[in-house]
Amino acid sequence: MSATLVVKDLAAGHGDRNLFSGLDLVVAPGDVVGVVGANGAGKSTLLRLLAGLDEPADGRVGVSPPHAVVGYLPQEEGRITGETVRAFVERRTGVTAAQQALDTATAALSEGVPGADDAYAEAFERWLGLGAADLDERLAAADVPDPDALMTTLSGGEAARAALASLVLSRYDVVLLDEPTNDLDLAGLDTLERFVTGLSTGVVVVSHDREFLARTVTSVVELDLAQQQVATYGGGYEAYLEERAVARRHAREAYEEYDDTRSALVDRGRMQRAWMEKGVRNARRKAPDNDKIGRKFRSEASEKQAAKARQTQRRIERLEVVEEPRKEWELRMEIAPAPRSGAVVAGARGVVVRRPGFVLGPVDLQLDWADRVALTGANGSGKSTLLSVLLGRTAPDEGTATLGPGVVVGEVDQARGSFTGPATLLDTFAGLLPELPDADVRTLLAKFGLRAAHVHRASATLSPGERTRAALALLQARGVNLLVLDEPTNHLDLPAIEQLESALGSFPGTLVLVTHDRRMLEAVRTTRHLHVQDGRVTER
Repeated sequence: MSATLVVKDLAAGHGDRNLFSGLDLVVAPGDVVGVVGANGAGKSTLLRLLAGLDEPADGRVGVSPPHAVVGYLPQEEGRITGETVRAFVERRTGVTAAQQALDTATAALSEGVPGADDAYAEAFERWLGLGAADLDERLAAADVPDPDALMTTLSGGEAARAALASLVLSRYDVVLLDEPTNDLDLAGLDTLERFVTGLSTGVVVVSHDREFLARTVTSVVELDLAQQQVATYGGGYEAYLEERAVARRHAREAYEEYDDTRSALVDRGRMQRAWMEKGVRNARRKAPDNDKIGRKFRSEASEKQAAKARQTQRRIERLEVVEEPRKEWELRMEIAPAPRSGAVVAGARGVVVRRPGFVLGPVDLQLDWADRVALTGANGSGKSTLLSVLLGRTAPDEGTATLGPGVVVGEVDQARGSFTGPATLLDTFAGLLPELPDADVRTLLAKFGLRAAHVHRASATLSPGERTRAALALLQARGVNLLVLDEPTNHLDLPAIEQLESALGSFPGTLVLVTHDRRMLEAVRTTRHLHVQDGRVTER
């Protein structure tokens, strides 16, 4: 079905805090609209408004035709206990809700409830439209784990494949995607890109994956929290970057021209008033009582200066005010280095790790001081297992793995595991950095955008982006010489990703970077490339 989403003068906020206002948007069939902005700017809030799950502070959201189905596929941090892969996919594709509605309509029809035939027809049409009739067949052909397996038993890679399947098997009339690239490997990203670009329906996608945006979107909506502005840019992501840079330069130039003009007029007016006051004082002090001509001349000169001052003031008042562009909050990150370690940082000799249905190894590997390693491989290939062995968390079934002398590890793991418990963020840092006073912890976290509203919350209640920033703050406070980053860009906004790339550029120690962010792999200088495939590690 061809459906169009229409947004008019939309506004949203939390309490007294305004997120955005005056948003107008039309999403027609075939459009792919990318939504970008800093963490906290309201991107996920916007998707929930478009899905009809929340009420806007102002404005309206409509879909044409009215019975078109808008599908919202949000980020899901946890996995529902007892939910199978099949149930997960059915829920995410809208088939579960459609089946429930059809069952209710069928019962009403059998009971002879007035109007039940129309309700049944509508429910059946929706059930068919969402692909419920052949979902099992399509699911069996998809690249997913056993449909009867529990989601809680899946590895991270298997869960990512199930989530991807729930996207590509959906048949909504308008599709809303919130960070769909998180946890996908390169093959998954390719599948997702082909799915999005092949849709005939309208799509609105929130993503921080720059390459994904560049390959898919046809227009960009920017939520600028600092300026309290919403801007829509036609064209793709690269065109957006160019247009935004030009717009910001013009805004800065317009303000500077206004500020220079106003400052010059203010200075002129100040000088004219000073001359006027000096003339009045001189006239009073020097003019003899009988020098009427001189007194008149000085009086007229003072009046002329006063007139000029009033004229200058009117010019100031007539100036069209140009507000100074406010700078966005910027993560200014550094990674504190510890004293260098020994020449050999980590090593594996004949390492084999056995898991049900999977074997890593044998692995023979040595990491040396100042190596900068890109570690790549598909989800489930063994990357995380390899890291766990090298860092001493997992004992190999065969062989030996060791860390070198003087190695101080700093890690951002994929699950952000240090920040998932019930303790407050402040207490979590107190446990991790007991030597750092609370006041210093607060100052550090504030630099990463985590302020008073965050520090007393349980770490587990923080958003994924907030937990990632907390993990990066920990690296800045704790000196390290072996830095291990596992998918560090997941849930980070674009400015923070760029800051992280800059910080990695100046880090002098040993780096192991696991990422499927293709632009980060290009931006960060690496000296070695290790690839893991089916439990085997090769150097490229």
